[in-house]
Amino acid sequence: MVNTSQANLTALVIGASGAIGGAFVELLNEDGRYTRVIRLGRATAPSLDLAAPQSISAAAAALGQQGPFDLILLASGILHGEGFMPEKSLEAINHHQLMATFQANTFGPALVMQQFLPLLAADGVFAVLSAKVGSIEDNRLGGWYSYRASKAALNMLIKTAAIEAARRWPGKRLVALHPGTVTSNLSRPFRPQARPPREAAADMLKVLEGLGANDSGGFFSYSGERLPW
Repeated sequence: MVNTSQANLTALVIGASGAIGGAFVELLNEDGRYTRVIRLGRATAPSLDLAAPQSISAAAAALGQQGPFDLILLASGILHGEGFMPEKSLEAINHHQLMATFQANTFGPALVMQQFLPLLAADGVFAVLSAKVGSIEDNRLGGWYSYRASKAALNMLIKTAAIEAARRWPGKRLVALHPGTVTSNLSRPFRPQARPPREAAADMLKVLEGLGANDSGGFFSYSGERLPW
């Protein structure tokens, strides 16, 4: 769990300009236990762009002296983009969409874990937003090929990194989180009205506070339910 018995905690929110990332920043700033909440994104200084690997390593180097961080949240991802929407059939799959989706949802987060896990406090928590549709076992509807596959691959990266972290840094926790459907640019074309970002972020922070010693490498819903891979 996040060591909330202490004061003077430090948090880092990556993807802070998004709906959920911004809500995380607001809630952590309102929490008196956190004396520093650092925002990272394409428009911050330093900047971090999941599509620009050099920016990830540069941001980690720039923030190295401000750590260790008690909580690191990676709240970025894409479902649709310029010129593409989630695929409904095999015929709709195209290389551009696959590459763009995997870059944002899988490749970029892998490099973030590589660069920022060393900056996590010895008993800190690193949480990455995934999605329930990335669960292979739970897939009953099909479709959304790029998004599902990119999140399934992300889940494997999180699980694998958690196994390595248990050997190298036994106290650090690394988990995947499903936020549910939240009102945001990501979900707006499919469900214009959904749960408010603050509600989703508050639920996920509660989940993180309740993590036990054996929960690293887990995949959790905002409700606290452990999800199947």
